[in-house]
Amino acid sequence: MPSPPPDCPSCPRLAGFRAENRRKFPDFRNQPVPAFGAPDSRLLIVGLAPGLRGANRTGRPFTGDFAGTLLYETLIKFGFATGTYRADPNDGLTLHDCRIINAVRCVPPENKPLPAEIATCNTYLAADIAAMPNLRAILALGGIAHQATLRAFGLKQSHAKFAHGATTTLPGGVTLTDSFHVSRLNTNTGRLTTPMFERIVEHLRAALA
Repeated sequence: MPSPPPDCPSCPRLAGFRAENRRKFPDFRNQPVPAFGAPDSRLLIVGLAPGLRGANRTGRPFTGDFAGTLLYETLIKFGFATGTYRADPNDGLTLHDCRIINAVRCVPPENKPLPAEIATCNTYLAADIAAMPNLRAILALGGIAHQATLRAFGLKQSHAKFAHGATTTLPGGVTLTDSFHVSRLNTNTGRLTTPMFERIVEHLRAALA
């Protein structure tokens, strides 16, 4: 499955930020973060980008920062994962029928990738999606993930607007479901509550049953 090389030069700003972080944090992974989960899964979860002290440090999506707690605990609750999430890629947590990926594979400054960086990295998202033969549902965490997913399917942004809980049918019969991102900002402000996110994942569990 195509994936960015460890020293991917495609986005100069992100490559420079990786190099800066290697100097500051030599114990961090500081590389493009690969997908987590089996390619034959039916559910794909698309996030935004690695967090500096999260996936950029640990090398596993949503692992090591606050966002992973709500995501993985909810996946465990509804049978998409087993084990215990300990914010460590060696915690033994296993995904079931579920794969997790980011729209942008490298950590961006201030967690804000530029439009050109999102577009450049979309090649890898599209390749990952194409390599999932059993894909039936995609959960987009946030507006950028929603837009990147549409782009990966060759669709215009006007095809479907992002809205929490919204669903749309993509080419091949794949269903796209939107959720606010599981970020600390969204949960602290109440924009996304645990019950709100659990309802989204519960609906996906039922749809795939």
